Amino acid sequence: MHRGEEHRAARRTFLLGGCALLAPGFVRARGSRPYRVAWVLTTSPIAELAGPDPVHPITRAFVHEMRALGYVEGRNLVLERRSAEGDPKRFASIFAELLALKPEVIVMAGHEALNRLAKESFKTIPVVIFAMSGPVELGLVDSLARPGGNITGLTVNVSPEIEAKRLQLLKEVVPRAVRIIYLGTHQAWDSPIGRAVRKVAAELSVTLVHAEHRPDGLEATFANVTAQRPDALFASLSAETYGQRAQIVDFARAARLPGIYPYLEMAALGGLMAYGVNVVDLGRRAAHYVDRILTGANPGELPIDRPTKFDLVVNVKTARELGLTLPQSMLLRADRAIE
Repeated sequence: MHRGEEHRAARRTFLLGGCALLAPGFVRARGSRPYRVAWVLTTSPIAELAGPDPVHPITRAFVHEMRALGYVEGRNLVLERRSAEGDPKRFASIFAELLALKPEVIVMAGHEALNRLAKESFKTIPVVIFAMSGPVELGLVDSLARPGGNITGLTVNVSPEIEAKRLQLLKEVVPRAVRIIYLGTHQAWDSPIGRAVRKVAAELSVTLVHAEHRPDGLEATFANVTAQRPDALFASLSAETYGQRAQIVDFARAARLPGIYPYLEMAALGGLMAYGVNVVDLGRRAAHYVDRILTGANPGELPIDRPTKFDLVVNVKTARELGLTLPQSMLLRADRAIE
């Protein structure tokens, strides 16, 4: 073993020996056994999560960063990868399985139903949520600065106004749009974020029509969108949107429907524009939360990290295909313009 690795292993052994004092009830000394960490997603195919270099971008960032921190599968880490693959009914069985496995930490996507169930199911197992939305409002944590309990992690938005701004940006690029589809689950539509988007829609003289995003029935979802004859598409900030990002963008392009998306990757896939947090980086940063918990930190005392930068990405090629001219002011503001 390299001298630096020996030093790190010795430090981790020392810290774990004192975990009963640092974080009672959360971390157990494992001796020579590997750490067991669970990784739980909502919509993405389980096949995308597999291997040392996963296809799923957020999972890949997490696995790579864990490796950089010294956690290597097959040596000192067992990574339990799970996904409901678009069926929320599978959450309960996944959680029951994880309770039996007793991982040191569970890392999961931000999803209201998933996160509420996690709070009910895992009382003594630390949970890191890497893309929370409104954790205080949902009752998941006491506060962002001091979560309390066993849940911590990172948020994807600081206020509903960020989502409202996305609608304003779309209207700026497509000023003729008066009927815009809100593609999202019922939970997203009825959330504080969804209500904020509806409020700004009224101020912009836009009719916002909800088309329910059903991950298990995308064909019906897209047929509903087409039947509404919208001028543009607004994709909600949700785990389902990210999990089916490619299908949503492909549909919008085939339907010649200009859209704005919450995930930067969706503009790279061919979507007209995206405004939001770099969620791939959230996966990387989640690994540091796991490392801190494994080395003795109490999750209830780890502040929830809030984003400070939101990127704007525009796809110039897609704009041309749609016959749209991106305003020069927007091109100057964009963090990235895809030609």
